[in-house]
Amino acid sequence: MLLQLEYEEEKEAFQQARQAQGVERMVARGDAWLPLRIGRSYYNSLNQFCVEVYRQPAADDDEPLDHNFEFGKPVQFFLLSVESLVLRDNTPSAKQKSLNSQLSTLNITGNVSYVDGDRMVVSVPDGFPVGDLLSLPQGQQLGIMLFFDETSYRLMFEALERTMRAKGRLGYLRDLFYSRQQAETFVFPDMAFPYLNSVQERAVNQVLRAKDVAIVHGPPGTGKTTTLVEAIHETLHREPQVMVCAQSNMAVDWISEKLVDRGISVLRIGNPSRVDDKMLSFTYERRFEAHPDYPHLWAIRKAIRELRAGKKRGDAYHQKLESLKSRATALEISIQQELFGEARVIACTLVGSANRLLDGMHFPTLFIDEAAQALEAACWIAIRRAGRVIFAGDHCQLPPTVKCYEALKGGLGRTLMERIANEKPECVTLLRTQYRMHEDIMRFSSDWFYNNLMVAAPEVQHRSILDLDLPMTWIDTGNEELRMKNEELASASGEQRGTPKSHVSMAAANSSFFALHSSLTNEAEARMTLLSLQAYFELIGKERILAERIDVGIISPYRAQVQLLRQLLRKNESLKPFRRFITVNTVDGFQGQERDVIVISLVRSNDEGQIGFLRDLRRMNVAITRARMKVIILGDRHTLTRHPFYRKLWQYIQALKNN
Repeated sequence: MLLQLEYEEEKEAFQQARQAQGVERMVARGDAWLPLRIGRSYYNSLNQFCVEVYRQPAADDDEPLDHNFEFGKPVQFFLLSVESLVLRDNTPSAKQKSLNSQLSTLNITGNVSYVDGDRMVVSVPDGFPVGDLLSLPQGQQLGIMLFFDETSYRLMFEALERTMRAKGRLGYLRDLFYSRQQAETFVFPDMAFPYLNSVQERAVNQVLRAKDVAIVHGPPGTGKTTTLVEAIHETLHREPQVMVCAQSNMAVDWISEKLVDRGISVLRIGNPSRVDDKMLSFTYERRFEAHPDYPHLWAIRKAIRELRAGKKRGDAYHQKLESLKSRATALEISIQQELFGEARVIACTLVGSANRLLDGMHFPTLFIDEAAQALEAACWIAIRRAGRVIFAGDHCQLPPTVKCYEALKGGLGRTLMERIANEKPECVTLLRTQYRMHEDIMRFSSDWFYNNLMVAAPEVQHRSILDLDLPMTWIDTGNEELRMKNEELASASGEQRGTPKSHVSMAAANSSFFALHSSLTNEAEARMTLLSLQAYFELIGKERILAERIDVGIISPYRAQVQLLRQLLRKNESLKPFRRFITVNTVDGFQGQERDVIVISLVRSNDEGQIGFLRDLRRMNVAITRARMKVIILGDRHTLTRHPFYRKLWQYIQALKNN
């Protein structure tokens, strides 16, 4: 089974990575926090024992470091024994510190319940030794790191097994999705939606007519979320409640927020990834705590814990305990039924749809947003709760993450949405009018990925920041004259010179894990990226940038390059006034976002024409189409244009320049 191959590959890779990387590398990658400070401990509204932990950043960190912790992920605590040795040069002023570290994992695991900045709440088993960790021996530091996620795989395996032997509606959908059988539809006249364009209107009507399945294919900037929200709103005129899912917490947050803005009552199962009052206000946990009966329930639970902590045992003890537990259960069920009864939309991740709170629940319609990023097995976790399924997404943008080459080659990366779109094109509506970007930025993406079917809305067709500005620019970082000029500028500003050739910044790159996840940097290109942005800002003018709040996204496919760019940006005095308008992230981090200006650092530079990760052209589609008015690409032309996509992109940009 392909999923089994992926599971075994990821588990082995996780273990190898933890052994090979060391603590410093895990911290740098955002997979661990060290040192850690324990905060308060308490029982949350779901009666889980929770512990607050705080990351203590280094003194020279002027902003929170990136990390990969998010709601639901399993974590493990560890201790680090540190012995510092001070070595001295012959020169009196010079000294170095050498750290000999020894890590010991604790048999204490938990799950992330909430994370925001340098604060994280972890749900742990009762009996968690808070006191022992508050007073560690001198020379020991407490840390926390990501643990291998068995739960998601277990749920996917169970979903596949259940689907394979299913009868009834689930069995019917399985047979329909894996055959050329035509999906059934209702017949009724088109409904008009004046605030949607004609294709969006057609998509909503197709969703309403679908008895079994429909697909809203939304290329960048085409209003896929607007269309989906309207389809959900209209569906709720016919059904009492629907479920809305997505692969990631971020995608669930996004669609949930838009539904709330539309005036729809949403109950979010699981905590949001973007933590603010608006997002928290529609979570199950926050609404549970706000219920008028919750203080009574909390008092009963407290009495249960105090009774268990007591030393007296006997018939009266057991009788009283069972009575309290029965009252607590009845009250909890009552609150839960009221909250679910009030909600029109239940929103969660695909894996989150297996939450015990949803046991026994069934929904007439399931909407899966960003379905092109979801593994097929993950979709079936949620589909078991639904009578029909509506997919929304774009399989020409970010794919699901598959780490095992054999599984990827076998087809694990092919999503359920893509499969149905190929087998049942009559179920698909392609949104064609985009409202985000200049027509010249859109056209290349349209030609390569969407059969030249995209059109730009008149209001964005010629949008630009500067008069007679080229909407797309490629700066050839392999250009020797430009490279020398860049190094002169860097040298004049006191920066350290570096090689223009990209290099692997991890050891042991021969393992399967590192072959995929080894991250590259190109220091010369990183400096040139910021210098190029600086030059463009000088053309625009400081006053206009600040007045119009012109925002910029700096994108690189490689996480190490992103980290390097962030470090250089913090040190760049010329860009300091605009720093709040500049975001630096990976392609995945920009999914679903847009900026006035997008700057892309492609990193790869070698004599062999090896481009590795850049072969995933869907990520380049995402990167380019984040821009509203300007795209600046930095990359070594001689390395990249050996691939037909990048050769075509270079030729396209040169043609824009010559027209």
